[in-house]
Amino acid sequence: MRILLTGTDGQVGGALLPHLGEIGTVIAPSIEDFDLSKPQSLARRLDEIKPDLIVNPAAYTAVDRAEDEHELAFLINAKGPETIARWASAHRIPMVHFSTDYVFDGSGNEARSEASTPNPLSVYGASKLAGDTAIAASGVPHLIFRTSWVYAAQGANFLRTIVRLAAERKELRIVADQIGAPTTARSIAGATARILRDNLGALDRLFVEKGGVVNLVCAGETSWHGFAEAIVEGLRSHGLSFAVEVIRPIKTSEFPTKATRPANSRLDLDRLRNSFGVAMPHWRDALAVELDEYVRLERAKAI
Repeated sequence: MRILLTGTDGQVGGALLPHLGEIGTVIAPSIEDFDLSKPQSLARRLDEIKPDLIVNPAAYTAVDRAEDEHELAFLINAKGPETIARWASAHRIPMVHFSTDYVFDGSGNEARSEASTPNPLSVYGASKLAGDTAIAASGVPHLIFRTSWVYAAQGANFLRTIVRLAAERKELRIVADQIGAPTTARSIAGATARILRDNLGALDRLFVEKGGVVNLVCAGETSWHGFAEAIVEGLRSHGLSFAVEVIRPIKTSEFPTKATRPANSRLDLDRLRNSFGVAMPHWRDALAVELDEYVRLERAKAI
């Protein structure tokens, strides 16, 4: 099976690469070779690649910058995926795509199910929702995995930002009234690969009978403040030292950003468990694994 995997320079794409390599032959073009911001070029490349499965984690994820780069965000997150989906639908090739909690407005305290009505607050969220909607409308057999608060030991993300700031400052002020589930790219990739691997003999049936949106986040919940505390505490337990003495909880209103973030990013995991038999790790357990990897990488650099 030939698997087209986009975005391998990103967190989820990079984590998916070794897993999908165990399932089939992975074609992982560079951004320049398969550029979602140039949708007019994608059909020709798809004709050349001839994939049997398309996995698309590539996305525009600069949430604040998207407020000023509306057109680019929609090209990469909506028009590009729509073009891929239309090609895949015409060739009856299944497609896996990745979405975000930012499609919701974050109201209330209940966990959103796959059937909950989206209402994005930001350009980023609106562009991702437009991509989800276009994929569903294309008729392509698809799974759209909806994730939240994605991070990894490598790359640009909250974990590495907190490590840097904790090393520089005695006090950190971190938002405590946004709630969600920090989710490792490793966990997302493992669950995605497991679902595909468990259904290798019947992929058509998988996408037809169980296709659509599936929430895919770690179990449990916390705030960004709680997440930051867990990162620092976890790395201190590995023997790392930091300048930070206080991690102070603050309100969102005390840390204004160009793009509005959802206050409630809880996502319900019932469909993932009941339809696919996948139980995600608790976010603290997933964090422990990622901190082990972070320490390993840092020590390897020092050698």
